[in-house]
Amino acid sequence: MFESLSDKLKRTLKNLRGEGVLTKEHVDAALREIRLALLEADVNFKVAKDFIASVKEKAEGQQVWQELKPSEQVVKIVFDELVDLLGGQSSRLVFTKQIPNVVMIVGLQGSGKTTSTGKIARWLATNQDRKPLLVSVDVYRPAAREQLKVIAKATGQQIFEQSETNDPLTLVREALKHAQQTGFDTLLIDTAGRLHIDEELMDELVNIKQATHPVEILFVADAMTGQDAVRSAEEFHRRIGITGVILTKMDGDARGGAALSIKQVTGQPVKFVGVGEKYDALEPFYPDRVAQRILGMGDVLSLIEEVQSKVDQSEAEEQLKKLQKNEFTLDDFRSQLRQVKKLGSFSKIMKLLPDQLLGGIGMPQLDEEQSKEMEQELKRTESIIDSMTQAERADHKILNANRRRRIARGSGTNVAEVNKLIKQYTEMRQMMRQLTSSGMFGGSGLKGKMMRKMAGLPDMAGMAGMGGMGDFGEELPSLPSLGAASAPSRKKLKKKRKKKRH
Repeated sequence: MFESLSDKLKRTLKNLRGEGVLTKEHVDAALREIRLALLEADVNFKVAKDFIASVKEKAEGQQVWQELKPSEQVVKIVFDELVDLLGGQSSRLVFTKQIPNVVMIVGLQGSGKTTSTGKIARWLATNQDRKPLLVSVDVYRPAAREQLKVIAKATGQQIFEQSETNDPLTLVREALKHAQQTGFDTLLIDTAGRLHIDEELMDELVNIKQATHPVEILFVADAMTGQDAVRSAEEFHRRIGITGVILTKMDGDARGGAALSIKQVTGQPVKFVGVGEKYDALEPFYPDRVAQRILGMGDVLSLIEEVQSKVDQSEAEEQLKKLQKNEFTLDDFRSQLRQVKKLGSFSKIMKLLPDQLLGGIGMPQLDEEQSKEMEQELKRTESIIDSMTQAERADHKILNANRRRRIARGSGTNVAEVNKLIKQYTEMRQMMRQLTSSGMFGGSGLKGKMMRKMAGLPDMAGMAGMGGMGDFGEELPSLPSLGAASAPSRKKLKKKRKKKRH
């Protein structure tokens, strides 16, 4: 998401940094480029205009940070304004002590309400120890209630069903009573939608709201529809009073205009974004982290949270100890590749790392095609290791020419690819040994000092409000060796980039 806007903003701000002394003309030219980038990203015209006016006012005012260069001051102002535009602070779902808390899911037909209802139920159960009950009151769309039933089963959540009635109000009242009697603390109501906003739909939603007194009314919007989603959210808020927004299909929206406009237009925050079809592909919306990604500062915190939730930490710690002792085998290497695969696509992982860090290790940002190519390379690597015996995986030094030919035949590759893998593996062991001896790795996990170097622009790492890792002093979970795992395709990617330029 935001790829188009991100590329343009980073290019504009990079040009600013190239200036020794910033003049009013430099700033005005940069702001014109930023305004154009926002409009091309389908940001609401008034929102873009107000954004530029606010940045200009602060850039020309007296707000000066002594530790920053003039160009960095502009970057800082743009960052702060982006965070404010996206909603300021992250907004969590608000629950009370009443049982159950009712959450209404509303929106137009086709926006992804039913799938989002299942995703939220799973997220609440996993991350907030809630006990949700789902109910569908979409009695108009064929098989809508059956769809929610399938999703509930897939996500391991409970659903309330009453096939003998087709009255939405009767359904919600019975579901509410059932939740109270059986101890469910959250009732998620998947409401009906229409292809357009009409009186009948709104009257029904108002009646459900009056009958259930929801603590949250979440509007589900398809991010791909851009300003249409913003206008719909504005109308729903005017008629029934939404408390937050869920943006679906954010992984397919390169512009991000809806996310950048919706808070300013409706006054209600984006609370979740859907970033894929899987039921765990729902993320809380963090304005500061999104602003960091847009400006190329990465999002190390989100990467760490992803690692904590999907990577076996005890196994990662054990692998780190083996690396430090030079006991890291090809078995461990294969385990590490499998850990990396759990984190998702390479393009997704790379977007969470600062551009400066990637530039330092010679790794470009990846598009989806390049990401898939690297994932295929990983599969071939894993296949080669799978074709080795236990003894060969434990000691790569016994891999003579005959063994390598046998491994190539067994994995459907060639000897050159087997040789390449062994070379990468030995180089990685050597590199990790050097890092250990230099003191970069501590006894358990990556140290905060190292992570601060990954946080973005070095002169801006400690800047208040910049996000990144700041003064993140505590020890962080061991990250799988992304650099080593991605090594197979670096040269290929560079060649591809050169071909595209010519």
